Amino acid sequence: MAAQVAEAPAAEAPADAKFVCFVDVEKSYGAFHAVRSLNLSIGRGEFLTFLGPSGSGKTTTLNMLAGFERPSRGVIMLDGKSVDRLPPYERNIGMVFQNYALFPHMSVADNVAFPLSVRKTPRGEIASRVTRALEMVRLEQFKDRRPAQLSGGQQQRVALARALVFQPSLVLMDEPLGALDKKLREHMQIELKQIHEMLGVTIVYVTHDQSEALTMSDRVAIFESGAIVQIGTPDLLYKEPATAFVASFIGENNALEGVVERVIDGQCVVALPTGLRATALSIGDIRPGTPVHLAVRPERIGLSAVEAGAENRFRAKVDGRIYHGDHQRLLARLSSGQVLTVKIDADAAPATGDTIDICWRASECRAFPTGTAANAGS
Repeated sequence: MAAQVAEAPAAEAPADAKFVCFVDVEKSYGAFHAVRSLNLSIGRGEFLTFLGPSGSGKTTTLNMLAGFERPSRGVIMLDGKSVDRLPPYERNIGMVFQNYALFPHMSVADNVAFPLSVRKTPRGEIASRVTRALEMVRLEQFKDRRPAQLSGGQQQRVALARALVFQPSLVLMDEPLGALDKKLREHMQIELKQIHEMLGVTIVYVTHDQSEALTMSDRVAIFESGAIVQIGTPDLLYKEPATAFVASFIGENNALEGVVERVIDGQCVVALPTGLRATALSIGDIRPGTPVHLAVRPERIGLSAVEAGAENRFRAKVDGRIYHGDHQRLLARLSSGQVLTVKIDADAAPATGDTIDICWRASECRAFPTGTAANAGS
């Protein structure tokens, strides 16, 4: 059965939305379906991230676009032309890998020049284009060094300069920051986004790190079980996840399980364990008697039982506190035994063992039919 796009408010691609197109693309290895019924358009100049857990199909999709894998079914179009029979070197695509893939015996300048050399670019033009590429990544002073003489972040900049030096129409990046430490990775995220905005090149980026995806992307495609379950802008995916899987994978969520008692005007009243009840937005096919999964973000839970408009109010006991500098996370245990995480100001935290009132609005809590975490789409 063909997978369907998750029902959610859609984020529009850029005006030239068909620069890259996947049309009914599938990839199978024997009986295993790595990518299923993929239909996707990517706009010229867009920064699109493929995000998902290991084995979700995101890297296989990237490899098919690069030409390292061929689809078992369907067509991939680049700028209006099928590339299915084109080898990788004829697709005018730049690649940046996690392991940098630099030539250790070559200087930085020679590594960056390599794509121009194989394209038989005139020698004088090679020198000027290499200089511009190294200036762009702020490594012109290291042009005569070998890769082993550079830090990990500097090597990644060389790899980026090499991918951009021949002015490709499309750059593919497969977990390019995965080998860097946290601080350097965050710094490189900002640099990559600035370079993208400066050049306007189309970038397709693969990661399992949600922070990277939310920081850099124009849109994010969430992969799960070989298909895209939702695609949209970072804020759309965070605020309006279409499935329980997306809600759990993007950001932090508190999860509650229950059974729907009634549905009224797009909201449902859910019976939780030990008689507690919660009201939430109904997402998908929800009717009385439907087992549901509730998701509410820690920052949407307040500490007052009388907050205006908060349909959900509960008493809870503080099991613990986690200090994060600018805020704290409370571990609040309901009478049902369920522990919720509550994000609050660092200076406003009650003590461990205190009994508190917590609340949240129904509009900030989403109810998904149990099992929708595995729903697929494209």
